[in-house]
Amino acid sequence: MNIVSLHRLQVVFGQRLQKDIPLARFTSARVGGPADVLLEINTVDELVQAATLVWNEGLPWMILGGGSNVLVSDAGVRTVVLLNRARQVSFDEACEPPVVWAESGANFGLVARQAASRGLAGLEWAAGIPGTVGGAVVGNAGAHGGDMAGNLVVANILQRNPNAQEGLPNRELWPTERLGYAYRTSLLKRLAGQVVVLAAQLRLERSQPETLQAKIDEFVGYRHRTQPPGASMGSMFKNPPGDYAGRLIEAAGLKGARVGEAQISTLHSNFFINHGQATATDIYALIELARRTVAEKFGVHLELEIELVGEWSGR
Repeated sequence: MNIVSLHRLQVVFGQRLQKDIPLARFTSARVGGPADVLLEINTVDELVQAATLVWNEGLPWMILGGGSNVLVSDAGVRTVVLLNRARQVSFDEACEPPVVWAESGANFGLVARQAASRGLAGLEWAAGIPGTVGGAVVGNAGAHGGDMAGNLVVANILQRNPNAQEGLPNRELWPTERLGYAYRTSLLKRLAGQVVVLAAQLRLERSQPETLQAKIDEFVGYRHRTQPPGASMGSMFKNPPGDYAGRLIEAAGLKGARVGEAQISTLHSNFFINHGQATATDIYALIELARRTVAEKFGVHLELEIELVGEWSGR
């Protein structure tokens, strides 16, 4: 990366700009090599400032939120990693319907539980989701019949202005319709590197805290019964039309398959577990094994739900 450009970033953020920081501790799978540069972001204003700087300086960059749904390579990443910790949440119970504004680094499951405790319904499906609001907006996160597309009112989006030299990016409110939502994807995914989710407004409904907590308990209990504990990325593959990735992997005879300390879960075959010392390479080998075997046996190409981050040989 350009030393002069990095120096400009360091002038603004000082010692908070760290170098050669292992990313394993920031990912739910507990794997991943070092980031050349890591910058922890604590507010939306800092996120706007950092994104504007990396765009104007032409620096490669990425945002890391809760660290779920990503597999960071053992070689790490040659970019500036913006660790998003902008977590402010504000409920507006006076409007009709009630809404919540949540910054993109806020834990989505926690926002759902906070809403339920106030007697505000609509996000119970998200109570067990480990990722951030920003990640949920980008990936159209969903569970138990609900998804982000069904709750989002508007997203506060920062978009690079390609016509500006050393200028400010555009900051706009995007309604749900503009995000092009489909199953586990959005226009924001296709604009990766050109947009940043700053915050989101989510639609809620009035209910009773006891009723909502009972529903959350039911969903969380189901999650515990059907999804394995331990370090993982969440669902590895998207479900193909009319079928389930986990069913196909199990039917292919791969339930419990291991490479090193990485294993295809014996509880749910669409979850790959790090039993302690697994590497990203081990997990990727299981990904390739599952894809190849399912394609050979059933003619189905499994599409990743997670994102591969960093340097991967042979890709």
